[in-house]
Amino acid sequence: MKYNNLFWFFVLLFPAFIKAQTLSLKECREMALENNAQIAISRWQVKQAGYTLKSYKANFLPKFSGEGMYLFSGSKLKETTPELYLPTYVPDATTGQLIPNIIGGGTDGNKLFKQYAYVPPISLELSLNNTYLAGVSVEQPLYMGGKIRAAYQMALIGKDISQLNIAYTRTDMLVKTDEAYWQLVKVKEMLLSARKYREVIDELLKNVSDACEIGMKSRNDFLKVQVKLNEAELMVRKAENGIRLARLNLCHYIGLPLQTEIEVADTLSLESPVLDALPAVHVTNRTEYELLSRQIEYKHQATKLVRSDFLPNLGVSAAYFYTDGMKLNEEKLLSSGSFSALFSLKVPLFHWGEGINKVRAAKAEKTIAILQREDALEKMELEAMQALNTLDEAVMEVELTRNSLAQAEENLKVSKDYYEAGMETLTDYMEAQAVWQKAWSDLISAKAGMRISETHYLKAIGKLK
Repeated sequence: MKYNNLFWFFVLLFPAFIKAQTLSLKECREMALENNAQIAISRWQVKQAGYTLKSYKANFLPKFSGEGMYLFSGSKLKETTPELYLPTYVPDATTGQLIPNIIGGGTDGNKLFKQYAYVPPISLELSLNNTYLAGVSVEQPLYMGGKIRAAYQMALIGKDISQLNIAYTRTDMLVKTDEAYWQLVKVKEMLLSARKYREVIDELLKNVSDACEIGMKSRNDFLKVQVKLNEAELMVRKAENGIRLARLNLCHYIGLPLQTEIEVADTLSLESPVLDALPAVHVTNRTEYELLSRQIEYKHQATKLVRSDFLPNLGVSAAYFYTDGMKLNEEKLLSSGSFSALFSLKVPLFHWGEGINKVRAAKAEKTIAILQREDALEKMELEAMQALNTLDEAVMEVELTRNSLAQAEENLKVSKDYYEAGMETLTDYMEAQAVWQKAWSDLISAKAGMRISETHYLKAIGKLK
C-alpha cells in the first residue's frame, strides 16, 4: 500500500515538472504531414499503384507455366473379346495385290472363302492407376489490339493520380493546420485582452469602493462596476476554455496526444502581407486541375482499351509434356514426351454494333471529363478571385481595427481624465472601457482572420507549400 500511494503521488505530480513544448507554424505543418492518417493512406495508395503498374508491365513478357496431373485409381477396365473367324486373302499372281481367297458364292449369295483365320477370345485389362502428366508451357501475345499497352498506360496514369492525391491531401491538411494554429494564437491573445480589461475594471471597482466609503459615490455606482467585473471574469473564463479547446484541436491535427501541453511560437504582431507581392492568380497550378487533366488522359486510354476488344488478337504458345502410365495387361502404354506449338488468331467479324457503341460510350466519357475540367477551371478561377478579395478585405479590416483601437485608447484616456475630474459619469467611463476592449478584440480577430485568409488564397492558386 505504501509503494502504491507513492506511485500515484509521482503520477499526479509528474505533469507539473514537464515544460510545455513550444512549436512554430512550420514545425506544426511538418508534424501534421508526418503523422496524419490521410497522408499515410495516400502514401500506401501510391505504393499500391506502383505494384499495379509492375503487374501490367509484366503483360509485355512471355508467361511460363508448369502443369502436372496425377491419377490414383484402384479400378480397372476389364473386357474379353469374342472369338472370331476372319476371311483370308492371297496375292494376285499378276499384280501382287491381295485378293479375297474365295471359292465361289453360297446359296444365300455370300462369298465362300477357302480358308478362315480363327481368333480366340482375348482377355483385356486396362489400368489408369499411377498415371501422371507433367510439362511446361509458354504464352506470348503478339498483337492484342493495343489492349496491353493501353492497360499499362492507364496504370501509369493511375500512379500519377495517386501521387497527386498526396499533394491534394497535403494541401488540405496544411490549411486545417494553419487554421488550428492561428486559432490558438488568437484565443491566447484574447485571453491577454480579457485579463487586461479585468484589471482595468478591478482597479475602477477599488476606486469606486473607496469613494463609496467616504460618501462620494453611491451604492448603485458600485454595483454597476461589479456587474462589469463579472462580465470581465466571464470573458476571461471563455478565453481560457477557448485556449483549451484550440490546443486540443491543434494536437489532433499534428498527431500529438490531445492532453499534450503545447505553446505556439508566433504572435499576431506580424506585418500585413503586401498584396502586390503575392503570387499572381494561376489556378492551373492547383492539384485539382492536374487531377482533372490526368483523368482526361485516363479516359483516352480507356477508349483504346475498349476498342482493343474488337480488333484482331494474335498470340503464340508452346508446350512440352511428358506422360507416363496407363497399363494394358500390365504393359505400359504411355512413357514419352511431346512438344507442341500453337498460333492463334481471333478476328471479330460482326457483333451487331456492340463494338462501335462501346467505343462511342468511352469517347463520351472522355468528353464529359473535358467538360468537367473546363467547368472546374472556371470555378477555381472564381474561388481564387474570391480568396484574393477576402484577403484584401482582411488586410483593410486590420488597418481599420488598428485605427479604431488607437482611437478607443485615446477616448479611454480622455474619458478617464474627465471622470476623475468629475466632468463625466461613471456609465460613460465604463462605456469607453468597453469600447476599448471591443476594439482590441476586433483587432485580434482581424489579424487572425488575415493570416487564415492568406493561407486560403495561397491554396486557391496552388502555391501553398
